[in-house]
Amino acid sequence: MTAPAIWAVIPAAGRGTRFGGDVPKQYLEAAGQPLIAHALDALLGHPAVAGAVVALAAGDERWPGWTQRHGKPVLRCVGGGERADSVLAALQALPADIAADALVLVHDAARPNLRRDDLDRLIDAACTSADGAILAAPVRDTLKRADGDGRITATEPREALWRALTPQAFRRDALVEALRQARADGAVVTDEAMAMERTGARPRLVEGREDNLKVTTPADLALAEFLLARRESSLLP
Repeated sequence: MTAPAIWAVIPAAGRGTRFGGDVPKQYLEAAGQPLIAHALDALLGHPAVAGAVVALAAGDERWPGWTQRHGKPVLRCVGGGERADSVLAALQALPADIAADALVLVHDAARPNLRRDDLDRLIDAACTSADGAILAAPVRDTLKRADGDGRITATEPREALWRALTPQAFRRDALVEALRQARADGAVVTDEAMAMERTGARPRLVEGREDNLKVTTPADLALAEFLLARRESSLLP
């Protein structure tokens, strides 16, 4: 029996206001391509991933019009004002023949340095976990709690704390239901795992590389450029 196809979803309707400038951060270039191109290539370059749906802002004129990459389909839909709205719209835009229990990978459009070995381990973990799995990194820095004046009030224990990364992998219908329930409850969920947690699910944490960074500042973009250039140079004969 053939396993259900794995599809990827990329929410890309945001403006990236924290970065600044007129260009949404997913379209900023690093190593000669927009960040979203690197994100798509990392996903669609994996043999287990059959295609991707990208959720765009209404009237997005910067979208290059890709309909496929790596010989695999790239579909698009109109996203929403919040990340969860865009992910839900993309899930609803998946091809009609995608199974209810098919694994869906949700990945940030501005996270260009996803490595194949991380994706391998995430897919393996999610395939054996009914509650799905996410890439994450243990918190290694000392954490401080601040008051309203920016003064330290406490040092927080970091044991058992992780930073959520992407992709995050869940069964299609379970994630759809979790996102719909969060919307109905008026809850703002900042990632897909949070929506699943609200239903009682306990997604598995898969330790991922620290350099799978999300570009949110100009310094992040410079680091992403360096990392991608280094990867490309390592592939040269």
